Amino acid sequence: MAADKQSEIKTSGMDENKENVDNSFGLEILQIIKDSQQQHGLRHGDYQRYRGYCSRRLRRLRKTLGFKMGNRHKFTGKKVTVEILSDNRYLLLVLMEAERAWSYAMQLKQEANTEPRKRFHLLARLRKAAKHSEHLERLCESPRVDAKTKLEAQAYTAYLTGMVQFELQEWKAAMEAFNKCKTIYEKLASAFTEEQAVLYHQRVEEISPNLRYCAYNIGDQNAINDLMQMRLSAGGSGGMMAEKLETLITQTRAKQAATMSEIEWRGRIVPVKIDKARIFLLGLADNEAAIAQAASEETKERLYETLLAECRDTIQAVREEIRIDVKSRERSSDAEGGKASNLHYLHSYLTYIKLCTVVKRNESMANTLQSKLKEPQTDENKRGPRPQDLIRLYDIILQSLAELSGLQGMEEDHTFQKEIALKTLVYKAYRCFFIAQSYVLVKKWSEALVLYERVLKYAREVQSKSKSLNNSLKDLPDVQELIAEVNAEKYSLQAAAILDKEDVAETPSQPHVKDSKPLCDRLEAFRLDPTLVGKQPNLVEFPPDFQPIPCKPLFFDLALNHVAFPPLDDKVEQKGKGGLTGYIKGIFGFGS
Repeated sequence: MAADKQSEIKTSGMDENKENVDNSFGLEILQIIKDSQQQHGLRHGDYQRYRGYCSRRLRRLRKTLGFKMGNRHKFTGKKVTVEILSDNRYLLLVLMEAERAWSYAMQLKQEANTEPRKRFHLLARLRKAAKHSEHLERLCESPRVDAKTKLEAQAYTAYLTGMVQFELQEWKAAMEAFNKCKTIYEKLASAFTEEQAVLYHQRVEEISPNLRYCAYNIGDQNAINDLMQMRLSAGGSGGMMAEKLETLITQTRAKQAATMSEIEWRGRIVPVKIDKARIFLLGLADNEAAIAQAASEETKERLYETLLAECRDTIQAVREEIRIDVKSRERSSDAEGGKASNLHYLHSYLTYIKLCTVVKRNESMANTLQSKLKEPQTDENKRGPRPQDLIRLYDIILQSLAELSGLQGMEEDHTFQKEIALKTLVYKAYRCFFIAQSYVLVKKWSEALVLYERVLKYAREVQSKSKSLNNSLKDLPDVQELIAEVNAEKYSLQAAAILDKEDVAETPSQPHVKDSKPLCDRLEAFRLDPTLVGKQPNLVEFPPDFQPIPCKPLFFDLALNHVAFPPLDDKVEQKGKGGLTGYIKGIFGFGS
């Protein structure tokens, strides 16, 4: 709530500063809605949070302007008219009403994926948003509103009108509205500096996918290629733009998938009756072409992940179909002669695509790491790539190839099994090569040399087996380059091992004598003790041993029992029998 108020104060202050001397005022419509959307939920696609923000801001604006809709007991509807238009906050009030209705419509659009009935409510809220935007456009026709605000209001109205027509699948009307919106924003962008024009260009880029999709539905067959290029140019940014492109591309493929009924894989034609599988297989070639054209590794990685996610969803749909159709679980025994059923074969084909994509993705990542591994390390504090990272990638590749060899329906396909075995040998050779390099880093020369010999063995075996399978190595790494690199590494390794032995021979060996004495007890003799620079150096003996010390003497008076004390009778006063007279004398002191 505090953040809402701060942003409102900031926006209001910015709007007030834009008033001209002749009492005309304006409103940065696109700037306000973009800032509000980014700060209040739309950065993460949270339309419900943005809708709540619009409601709270509307309440604060009405309270500030004294434009309340009745009281707590009775509702009295009011409309902003040109006559009461004395402040740009009245325009902001109508803009927030349109934004609230639009955000509610987008929230319902997300929920309509699982609850189709909400689509009717979605259309009602979109029409409401378009109605508020038209009201805003009429208010901006007042002479007190500046020209820039009028143009932005027209573009905003055209955008929301296009959204309504787009959801109603009125493609021509939607295309006209989007073209009008695009033209206005392009004119505004050309009239201002580059810093101010960035926002308008972003809005034009957001509208472009909708325009191409409308063009495709009207009859432009090249529009799907334009959409693919837009997704490719979006890079690894993702976000709302990428999600919109993915949705439009999926909808386009869904229309094209109606004409697809079967596929052919390894000499067998399989009917495809599942819509999700049709859409995926139809877009497979486009996805692979987009990956091949990707400019950066980040974009390529994102496209690989998107393709794998679609493939997993398609495989799950086929599994559910197999589970429902009990008859398809059984092998056909009459005409097919023990072959897998069509659904099982389709499942195997989709699994083959998924595993091959995993292999290609990991191979792409391995190539990137190899190029970084060959680059010199500039920052010593930063951890660079190591051969162990490549070993893990090739482990995943080998695991995927092992799953490929066990695909259902491929057990009797000997050519397929030979191709998988050949690919396994190639990737085993590369994995073994990087294991050898990891041993070189820790100066284990003999182990590394043995592993290099194993790499050469795998490579020669690949060369001997690839003669019968000419087309199997076209997508694999070049084994001949690996052989040349291994030979060079072997010579370097042997030289490094010889130099390492010479260094050891030249270093004078110090006597390593195990002595349990601490350092403080053997300072007069030098010994090479590596424990002194370790974590527990033997410097002093602690706790120290006990040592004998002289005790404090104890004296016992044994002669006292045999000592005869002198008589003290003459010192002791003899008491006589005085009687009463003596008592009286004693009182008055006469007897002393």
